[in-house]
Amino acid sequence: MKIVDYKEVKAEAVDFEDVKDVKVRWLISDKDNAPNFAMRLFEVGPGGYSPLHTHSWEHEVFILEGEGVATDGEKDFKIKSGTVVYVAPEEKHQFKNTGSETLKFLCLIPVKK
Repeated sequence: MKIVDYKEVKAEAVDFEDVKDVKVRWLISDKDNAPNFAMRLFEVGPGGYSPLHTHSWEHEVFILEGEGVATDGEKDFKIKSGTVVYVAPEEKHQFKNTGSETLKFLCLIPVKK
């Protein structure tokens, strides 16, 4: 069993093209011998955003704090604390912080095998 305060997990800058002010904390991953899922905590600064992208795995997202939009590149969907987002495999997606506070969300993905 792993029990840890999330603040003790290193926040790593997301260093991809078309990313602004995004950090990720890998709370649970294959490094913890998790066989199926990884849990990540994203922190997006005001005005920040993830890249508009797609990939072969699904995401389950829970918004913890802040406000913003999730977009598929064509339509923006408002998100805020308490919002749940499911991103299907191969679905375009991007998260943007439109508020004045840090946007924080949990994102669960399959462990890469």
